[in-house]
Amino acid sequence: MRTADFDYNLPLDRIAQTPVTPRHISRLMVINRMQGTIEHTHFWEIGRYLNPGDILVVNETRVIPARIFANKQPGGGKVELLLLEKQDLTTWTALGGGKGLNPGRKLTIEGGPNAEIIQVLDGPKRRVRFDVPIEPFFGQVGHVPLPPYIHTHLDDPERYQTVYAKTPGSSAAPTAGLHFTPQLIQKLADQGIQFAKLTLHVGLDTFAPVTEADPREHKIHTEWCDLDRQTADQINAVRNAGGRVVAVGTTSVRTLETAAREILREGVVTPFSGPTDLFILPGYGFKAVDVMITNFHLPKSTLLMLVSAFAGRDLIFKAYQIAIEEGYRFYSFGDAMLIL
Repeated sequence: MRTADFDYNLPLDRIAQTPVTPRHISRLMVINRMQGTIEHTHFWEIGRYLNPGDILVVNETRVIPARIFANKQPGGGKVELLLLEKQDLTTWTALGGGKGLNPGRKLTIEGGPNAEIIQVLDGPKRRVRFDVPIEPFFGQVGHVPLPPYIHTHLDDPERYQTVYAKTPGSSAAPTAGLHFTPQLIQKLADQGIQFAKLTLHVGLDTFAPVTEADPREHKIHTEWCDLDRQTADQINAVRNAGGRVVAVGTTSVRTLETAAREILREGVVTPFSGPTDLFILPGYGFKAVDVMITNFHLPKSTLLMLVSAFAGRDLIFKAYQIAIEEGYRFYSFGDAMLIL
């Protein structure tokens, strides 16, 4: 297995720059793993492929407006901070854009708290301490950080949130969930399909390509996730009744499979809360996930490797080639794939 096996060429005009309206009219490619077939439909029709008694497991994380502009003191030079991970009440790990961001450098934020660089980490990463918690100021000083391949201004930041986003903490959206609308959720519920919620806070490393020649040598980024007792009981009850566990997005897959590391005698997942370093590569044996909803992922990414592990690399790459030829929209604001 080589990282180069997960590379492909994508025309730039296939990268979706804006979301569709309404969300549920995005295209949906349906892949049947057993039959090796590929169908084309729209996300609104996803219920045709689900059964009463199935359970959709969604990630209710919310993207924080973590992009903040500050000024260096003394001097007043401009700095851009992208908050990545909260360390304690006032300390964050952040990406720093600007020169001279060394320990001791003071920063001022117009309309917000003061800050100080307290540690230099890898590359542009810095540890930043605010003089008061920053969260109450997000509404005034924070901006939603869009992925680096999106260059079009987003007029409504809520379009980069799922309609069920609840728990703040992500640097990027769990994009498979962006296709759901309240109307579609109600339609599926009326069909007898259940919903369960978990949380995984998405980090920016989700966009980073694997650089090692052998992906097994790649050190996967850790992300904090939580699957509580109620959700575990709900999922185990569905499985015991013969229903399917449908993971909405790779973040839900990663959380579910982390919670399935210790199999119960009468269940498939246990409650879990904490960081996960699970790296799913071809050859992995899935324990909790029966069906997956996902978007189209970047070349040589850990997410493309994950879906290749689920459906088989050859079938996934065949599907990606067809998607390119058929004009599907790729990445965060792009179209979706249902893998049965």
